[in-house]
Amino acid sequence: MRFTLLLLSYLSFVLGVVAQPTPQPGQAERFTPAKSPAEAGFSADRLKRLDNLMQGFIDEGKAPNLVTFIARNGKIVHYKAYGYSNVEKKTPLKRDDIFRIASQSKAITTATLMTLFEEGKFMLDEPISKYIPAFKNPRVLVSSDKTTGAAAAGTYETRPAKGEITIRQLLAHNAGIPYEHPLDQRPEFKVPFFNSTDPDKLEDVVNKLAKRPLIKDPGDGFVYGLNSDIIGRLVEILSGKPFDVAMRERVLEPLGMNDTYFYLPDNKASRLVELYNKGSADKPMTVHENLTYRNYAVSGAKTYFSGGAGLVSTVEDYAKLCQMFLNGGTFNGKRILGRKTVEMMIRNQIGEAEVWDRQDKFGLGFQLIGERSHYGDQATPGSYTWGGMYCSEYTIDPKENLIMLVFTNVNPYAHYSEVVRKFRATVYQALE
Repeated sequence: MRFTLLLLSYLSFVLGVVAQPTPQPGQAERFTPAKSPAEAGFSADRLKRLDNLMQGFIDEGKAPNLVTFIARNGKIVHYKAYGYSNVEKKTPLKRDDIFRIASQSKAITTATLMTLFEEGKFMLDEPISKYIPAFKNPRVLVSSDKTTGAAAAGTYETRPAKGEITIRQLLAHNAGIPYEHPLDQRPEFKVPFFNSTDPDKLEDVVNKLAKRPLIKDPGDGFVYGLNSDIIGRLVEILSGKPFDVAMRERVLEPLGMNDTYFYLPDNKASRLVELYNKGSADKPMTVHENLTYRNYAVSGAKTYFSGGAGLVSTVEDYAKLCQMFLNGGTFNGKRILGRKTVEMMIRNQIGEAEVWDRQDKFGLGFQLIGERSHYGDQATPGSYTWGGMYCSEYTIDPKENLIMLVFTNVNPYAHYSEVVRKFRATVYQALE
């Protein structure tokens, strides 16, 4: 009898070991430096082209600074800083300096909301008005009298929308809600684009946003805009906590994203890079003249949390989020989302519509690079990407088990597309 019990115990142990899932090559729970580029499948010689490209942008005055992060199979292949965090003071950029990531905030906001989806708190095709009543019975803008100053007091005409706005449409940016709106200077419609130095509150801003007429019917094409800010308010309602607290508890802390904030603590404020302006290729780069853009993360009321564009972060912090998605929802030994949820998030959610002239689709929080892409260049179809208005971008390539990120902070920026696309192209050409 004792022998039988010992045998059963042994078999149970063996079967338990066998039953453990085998880690996949891309599912690293920690980043580790590659011993050499070759270990991660890169050519060391061809990777030198990336150094030349990045340093060239600095030397030619096209960028004040650049930081890169490339990891394949969880092995860090390239993680370097170029240029100056402050050009005037000649302060060398450090790899852990903090950047305004603007619309890269959207993926973190989406991940936060989807943790609540997995808890059964809502369904994607429910109307947002179920949770935020101000969105009930939306209307669509038909015309506005710009000649008489519609921005402030002119007339405009609306009609009832063909349907309610759904949560899915907000996540996929086809709810008809833009950033720049023909009526956005009218006092009743004026809202911040992102974090504000004024004492705004998310609930008040979203209720105000709900009163704006849509520029298209919900579901009628890709309209990039303030959707993720509404999602941030939905997180507050569903979680019962302030948005910044819910995000930190559900995503940032579990992933170890300890340098990602809406507003920086005093002891990290000095690590925020300066913001520059280079709107024309033939004009010199200057310090940005908009003090709110430059300073919102370190000054002001610090009460408004923009899920669409309000976060600041480091390139390594954000790489942890990218690796989590690449891993199917896990990183740092923590599962943030289920594998099937991530798979759903990277399916086309906008039908026949396309992202601008890129000829790509959009999922729940991401641009999806497809066969017809005019933006993804060598990226494998099925990769996904997005960036921010200050020039930062990430690409996640599941087939290659590869993530790549490049950050700088310039707006407006004549070289935005050149920087991010040449970076990605130069990474891919170095793959063996």
